[in-house]
Amino acid sequence: MVNKFFLLLVLMGNMYSNSSGFDGDLAYYVLGSSSFPAYTNHMDSAFISDLPIYNIQHECSPNSSFSILIHQSPLAFPKEVNCVQGLNLWRNSSSDVNNELFKGYRKGNPDKKINEFAGAFDFQNTNGNNLNVSVWYNSTYKNDTVVRPMALIRVPRLVNLASNAYLEFLKGSETKILFEYVKEMPKPETKLSLDIASLIGPLFFTWVILLLFPVILTTLVYEKQQRLRIMMKMHGLGDVPYWIVSYTYFLLISILYMLCFAIFGSLIGLNFFRLNDYSIQLVFFFICINLQISVAFLASAMFSDVKTATVIAYIYVFGTGLLGIFLFQFFLEDPLFPRGWIIAMELYPGFSLYRGLYELSQSAFAGDYRGIDGMKWRDFGNGMKEVTCIMLIEWLLLLGLAYYIDQIIYSRKHPLFFLLQSTSKKKQHFSDNKISKVVVEMEKPDVCREREKVEQCLLKSTRDSAVLCNNLKKVYSGKDGNPQKLAVRGLSLALPQGECFGMLGPNGAGKTSFINMMTGIIKPSSGTAFVQGLDILTDMDRIYTTIGVCPQHDLLWEKLSGREHLLFYGRLKNLKGSVLTQAVEESLRSVNLFHGGIGDKQVSKYSGGMKRRLSVAISLIGSPKVVYMDEPSTGLDPASRKSLWDVVKRAKRKGAIILTSRVF
Repeated sequence: MVNKFFLLLVLMGNMYSNSSGFDGDLAYYVLGSSSFPAYTNHMDSAFISDLPIYNIQHECSPNSSFSILIHQSPLAFPKEVNCVQGLNLWRNSSSDVNNELFKGYRKGNPDKKINEFAGAFDFQNTNGNNLNVSVWYNSTYKNDTVVRPMALIRVPRLVNLASNAYLEFLKGSETKILFEYVKEMPKPETKLSLDIASLIGPLFFTWVILLLFPVILTTLVYEKQQRLRIMMKMHGLGDVPYWIVSYTYFLLISILYMLCFAIFGSLIGLNFFRLNDYSIQLVFFFICINLQISVAFLASAMFSDVKTATVIAYIYVFGTGLLGIFLFQFFLEDPLFPRGWIIAMELYPGFSLYRGLYELSQSAFAGDYRGIDGMKWRDFGNGMKEVTCIMLIEWLLLLGLAYYIDQIIYSRKHPLFFLLQSTSKKKQHFSDNKISKVVVEMEKPDVCREREKVEQCLLKSTRDSAVLCNNLKKVYSGKDGNPQKLAVRGLSLALPQGECFGMLGPNGAGKTSFINMMTGIIKPSSGTAFVQGLDILTDMDRIYTTIGVCPQHDLLWEKLSGREHLLFYGRLKNLKGSVLTQAVEESLRSVNLFHGGIGDKQVSKYSGGMKRRLSVAISLIGSPKVVYMDEPSTGLDPASRKSLWDVVKRAKRKGAIILTSRVF
């Protein structure tokens, strides 16, 4: 018994070395880490990560730690190996050993290394002629969320430790087992499965999500190309309501799209959706789609043609996915690539989306392989937190920038419109009005009388006339060496309520230019005009609520019916309920679109004359105070033209009408 006990003491004393340096062979070191096993156990993941590596020794002295050089083709980088002091403990039964192992792994304090247990050895059947050792180790780290140092020491190293201690007892310290080319085993139990969805998720899901971008962009550009937005604006829809309605519509469509995407992915069992926390996905996808809508609004200012916008949008979609997987992902996975450059690349919205999907897919893949959950809020750090913050900030900044550019380019406001005061503008316009008196010695008598009438109205009150134009002028700048084009030459006009004023002239006479100035589409070169006492240069948004417009070309949605058009524009004129329904019915009857269900057909099925009559009905719904009709009778047969004039006669009782017509 004494010999047995003496043998145990010797073996226990030989278990750990006091290495103060590294001799080039890891076989003689009892190494452990706080990492999970990698997908293969050829190399502990701690060797190629920021996690520490530990070496069990008798006593940790100041020089007991050492560095090793890790080669991971084509790179090589040093790794520090820290010392953990080994402590030999005796337990009387195997159940005590099991309890200690479990307690040390599951409930030990990470700051007290004495509570961490690498393993246990039973040498009781060992003697001078026979090595018979039982090794205990803890394999309960599967499905565990708390990883502690020294918990993952591998079994082969424990066996090698005991074997070398026995050889040292028999042959001296120079004799050791060469622990070479031995696979780390046993591995944790894993299913033989490959989560393809998580592997290809960053590329495929980037394409799926970005497919919303061409839809949003082409819709916005279509409204610009077909001038539908300006048509809505001329009937009273302000910029802010337009943005709120459009943004909300696209946001609801995007949310529904992403919900279907996530629910379908979960139902068919994709771990990308099932393992990652749904609340993280909700936050990430919500910020993502809002950023995508903001980018679409910003990009819409750069395009005026739907086909061009569509091509560029799909290049953006597929190019982003391909650049993400073949360029950006390599930088992400390169530990030596500067993190600052990664952040700079993530400022591109497509790469920030790809990075978030990459983090989610990696968490899902690792969780599936190890039998644990994917990304949780406690894991919401580093890359995922970084990219979410970038997308959130970009969303807010790009949305504000898109609105600002829209006001400058589309609404033609001054770049400092939010600082300028309308009062200063009015003073400037009034001074311009005074300069307009040089005119007119050589003008015709009726023109002189009209100009004098306008000057008298200006001295009294601009509200006495429905429309008051004071020396309105428009000059188009010359292009390609051509001279300037004078479209409207000093027009002065005073139109009271209850009158219909006709402007006759051939093509190019300036009729449409005059209508465009009066409706805010273009700005006059000089002079101004008043509608119901409101200046077209400063109060156009208020003027839109009081006017109706029938443009020269029909600005209609092909997918909507005539009734739906009138319902929409009627609501813009503040008509509601039964009043709106009655107004729509009367408008359809007045332009002969009521009978035969014509009013309920899509506009794409209308003839040119039917579209023209619908445009006239739109301009008159809501009884506007002033109505502009730019060649309303174009394309109408004689019967429809006579019916149109009857409609105009009835409409002028409630306001003033200005219409243009060509001279044949």
